[in-house]
Formats: sequence, structure tokens, C-alpha cells
Amino acid sequence: ARSLDKLYNFADCSGLHLIFALNALRRNPNNSWNSSSALSLLKYSASKKYNISWELGNEPNNYRTMHGRAINGSQLGKDYIQLKSLLQPIRIYSRASLYGPNIGRPRKNVIALLDGFMKVAGSTVDAVTWQHCYIDGRVVKVMDFLKTRLLDTLSDQIRKIQKVVNTYTPGKKIWLEGVVTTSAGGTNNLSDSYASGFLWLNTLGMLANQGIDVVIRHSFFDHGYNHLVDQNFNPLPDYWLSLLYKRLIGPKVLAVHVAGLQRKPRPGRVIRDKLRIYAHCTNHHNHNYVRGSITLFIINLHRSRKKIKLAGTLRDKLVHQYLLQPYGQEGLKSRSVQLNGQPLVMVDDGTLPELKPRPLRAGRTLVIPPVTMGFYVVKNVNALACRYR
Repeated sequence: ARSLDKLYNFADCSGLHLIFALNALRRNPNNSWNSSSALSLLKYSASKKYNISWELGNEPNNYRTMHGRAINGSQLGKDYIQLKSLLQPIRIYSRASLYGPNIGRPRKNVIALLDGFMKVAGSTVDAVTWQHCYIDGRVVKVMDFLKTRLLDTLSDQIRKIQKVVNTYTPGKKIWLEGVVTTSAGGTNNLSDSYASGFLWLNTLGMLANQGIDVVIRHSFFDHGYNHLVDQNFNPLPDYWLSLLYKRLIGPKVLAVHVAGLQRKPRPGRVIRDKLRIYAHCTNHHNHNYVRGSITLFIINLHRSRKKIKLAGTLRDKLVHQYLLQPYGQEGLKSRSVQLNGQPLVMVDDGTLPELKPRPLRAGRTLVIPPVTMGFYVVKNVNALACRYR
């Protein structure tokens, strides 16, 4: 109870919503879920009027390996229906959201588990969840983070998940409920570095492009190596990247056409672009920009700088640049970043620094330095798609 109190209070004070995963490994002799301890927890949290959403288990495809007990998809589906029946009589949770099954990388056996789950309980969950691990513990060199083949593994996984989900519940929301660099929870000294940001920013852009609108990050601090803040709560590179993303990027995704970049695919050849450009409507909660503005975010994995000229209605507009580069002697391995040449550090324990853009004159070519990423707000475009919610 004390642990739940601390966890809920942390989420509540931070303005966050808590999703709590109940233990799915408590089993009856017939392998059905033993819900007795979960019911005690539900009754306690209801007595405290905690506003919580629920889930059951974590990566059920790994239960045999990690705990010596396998659960198939249809049984897990029945367990979720049982959890739903527990929630409904409890007034505060009768309409609580339920998420799952939080599967791991969608290999053949995992897809079979998801298929069985969706057949039995697809309509029970509010969103279908899965976790993405970029590589099985083999990322050991900083340049591995720049491999386009690695960045593109996510796209194929999304399609596999969508195919199963849309077979049983067309249009059901799909969430990425965990993204880590490696299966071991990260790679020490690299997963917290500037280089890991290429994977993180590409994940956000690619998912939004493919209709996934919620990403849950592993982890905020302490567990593994994929942190947003260090042990002293100082922000790490992915924190600053996430903060800029939240402030500048709205949920509406725009199509991007880059002349000279979209080469025609040839049979047997996969085009893996090292220059990645995503576009969204600018976040309308950001009062520095009027509705109708557009934010580009650009990843340059080339070892040379790239020049981008805005065309059409974007041609003669003022642009605000937010260029993130590593700070210090360690280069891509750095755990510190600079924004437009200025190091980003907390002002004090409770105050973030001002994230100042660098204004670029209208019509100027965007110059993207080698192996960097940045955000570019094209002001006052008055884009029709971005003028209304």
C-alpha cells in the first residue's frame, strides 16, 4: 500500500496519469489467473479514490523463459475478461481504461499470442500495447546508433501488429508502451548519450507517420540505462529532445516531399535514407507561434552537412531553428547537449532554461550539420491543415 501511495502521488504531482500493471503470474492449478491479491489492491486504491488505468502482466511471450510458465493468447484474453469483470462492480473503476497485452518484439510466436488474445479479448482493451527493442544487446559501438537498417526495424514491426489488430478490431488504437535500445534495458554509457537520440527522435516521427499516437518511454530514471535524467535528476540528452518535441510538435502529421531525396526503388534494393525529415503542425499550446505554423524535425545521419531549401508556400517564411548538438569532448557519446551553440543546463532544481530559437532570415537555405538533429518552426505559414484542431 505504501509503495502504491508513493507512486500515485508522484504521478499526480507531476500531472501524469498512472497505468498500473497487475501481476499476471499468480496462477491457479488450471493455469487461469489468480486474482485474489489484485482484488485487494483494487479495493485499496478505490478506497483512496485513485484515478488509475489498468493492465495485466508484462511481455507475456517471455513468461516461459523467465518464470518457467507459459500462457497462450486465448488464456491471456480470458484473464483480461476476468480483470474487466473485477473492475466493473467497483464504482470508481467501472469505466477505467484497460490496456494490453504489452507483448514484446512481434516474432512469429509473439504474433500467434497476439492473434489468440485479440480473438478472445480484442474488444476488452482500450488500446493494444507492445514494446519495441531495437536490438538484442548487440549495440556496443556508437556508430551502430546511426545505422539506417536499425532505425527502420520499427516500421516493419508496426505493420505486423496493425495487421493482427485490424483483423479483429479494425481501427483499434495501438500504443507503443516501451521503447529501449537493447533487450538488456540499454547499453551502458551509450543509451544515455546524444547518439541514442537518433533512435528516439526517429521513433517518434515514424510512429506518428504510421498512426500510432501514444509512446511510453522506458525509463525516466534508475532502471536500466535508457534514462531521461541521471541519478542527480540532471536532464540527459533524450530529456531535452523530448522537451523540445513536446513544446514544438503538435499531433497533426503532415506529408513531406523532398525533391532529390525520393529515389525510385529498384527491385531487390531497399532505400534507407540518411536524411530524415518529418513535419507536423506546430503545437497550438505554444504561444510563441500562431496557428497555421509548421514544425519540421530533421535527422542528418550523413558525415557531411546537408542543405535544404524550402519550396512553395514555405519559401519566403521566417524560420526558427532549434539545433541540438553534443556538448563537450566526447562527441556523440556526450551526456550533455547544446541548443544553437548554448549548453543546456538547469537554472536551479526547479527551473528549466529558456529554450531560445535562432531566427533564420526568410528564404534562407537550411544547413544541417553532419550527424545532428534539429527542429525548424516555419512561422506564419497559415497552413489550412494547421489552423484548426
